[in-house]
Amino acid sequence: METLWNKGIETPGEVTRFTVGNDPHWDMRLAPYDIKGSMAHVRMLGKTGLLTQQETEVIITALDRILEEILQGRLVIGQEAEDIHSLVELALTRELGETGKKIHAGRSRNDQVMTDIHLYLKDVCREIALLTGNLFRCLQQKSESYKDIFMPGYTHERPAMPSTFGLWLGAYAEVLVDDMHQLGAAWEQCDQNPLGSAAGYGNSFPLDREETTRLLGFSTLKFNSIAAQMSRGRTERSLSYAMASLAGTLNKLAADCCLFSGPDYGFIEFPESLTTGSSIMPHKKNLDVWELIRAHCNNIQGLPNQITLVCTNLTHGYHRDYQLLKDFLFPAIDSLLDCIRMSLLMVDNMKVNPALAEDARYNTVFSVETVNRLVINGMPFRDAYRQVASSLRDGSYKPEKNTRHTHTGSTGNPANEKIRDKMDRALSRILQQD
Repeated sequence: METLWNKGIETPGEVTRFTVGNDPHWDMRLAPYDIKGSMAHVRMLGKTGLLTQQETEVIITALDRILEEILQGRLVIGQEAEDIHSLVELALTRELGETGKKIHAGRSRNDQVMTDIHLYLKDVCREIALLTGNLFRCLQQKSESYKDIFMPGYTHERPAMPSTFGLWLGAYAEVLVDDMHQLGAAWEQCDQNPLGSAAGYGNSFPLDREETTRLLGFSTLKFNSIAAQMSRGRTERSLSYAMASLAGTLNKLAADCCLFSGPDYGFIEFPESLTTGSSIMPHKKNLDVWELIRAHCNNIQGLPNQITLVCTNLTHGYHRDYQLLKDFLFPAIDSLLDCIRMSLLMVDNMKVNPALAEDARYNTVFSVETVNRLVINGMPFRDAYRQVASSLRDGSYKPEKNTRHTHTGSTGNPANEKIRDKMDRALSRILQQD
């Protein structure tokens, strides 16, 4: 293998295999970003006079061809290159000779890979935001459709208070807003340009870092060269917190749907086409989709800890330890995107039971309503509470099922429009450049 750092000393094959790790696999998804970063770097070198105009144009054209070969699967990381950066420079040098060797002036693989990751994670943030926005709108539409349909609210996994399917589904919609706020914070960390920091201490070339910031669509620079290097791990960890938060929301929704769709509850149902069966029990209709969402999201909630443990006790500057972050983060990204898509499919096909208010098992959830009516009519709250408790004990309690909730965020006033405004603001922070 011809490495970029080859100094004429042969490296044993097992060392190469161990240090390269899974980079040939994961780096292929960074290829478009590596080419984009290289193009910006080349244009900047041309602007500052470190490349001639002809050299700049020739290299840009060659990079376009290399990207096309990569996208068509004709150029992959094999035995000749250890990562995407090596592959691109090797292909460029083979095509352009001495001119191709000039591309690496003023940069290191350290700032190169950080730039790739920042650009890639910005796109990941956008995709998560777009998919979550779709799920949010579906939940809100269902919330509006079912806002007047009774559903018992639970505490301690026991019937507690009158609720509605609209309030339940609307709750998940609003919690997604909180998740998007966390994603917005991760976006802002990704949206800083580390290119030009080289190995972490800058260099003596007259680089125009503001120019590459503009060309790459970053909002700002990561100004301090050491701080730029220190963003490796921090950027991934910031996104992992947002992913874990969103995964926690989907996990809880999945747990609710698994429970409430069971025959002992019968609150909701899904088409049989979205269930799986049993090899021995012909009656089974298993909600494997929700169960797998629940499990995948539990894994994703462990992602921040995995990233933190890789980065713990590392001094400032680059360390090869950071390479392992791809092994944790990239599969988790794929998993989360799948979970959002499948959650949307399931929620969109959900139907609710409109007759739960007639089920005597849930009569007791109206006891607080009875207490409140007695209070409104002048009885002290504690006396009203004891009177209703006594009637529940002796079996004389008769529920009044006409609830009168009017305050913001209650069953009678779920405030879906206000929640929608919150989500629009949260998403605009991430999708502002689309």
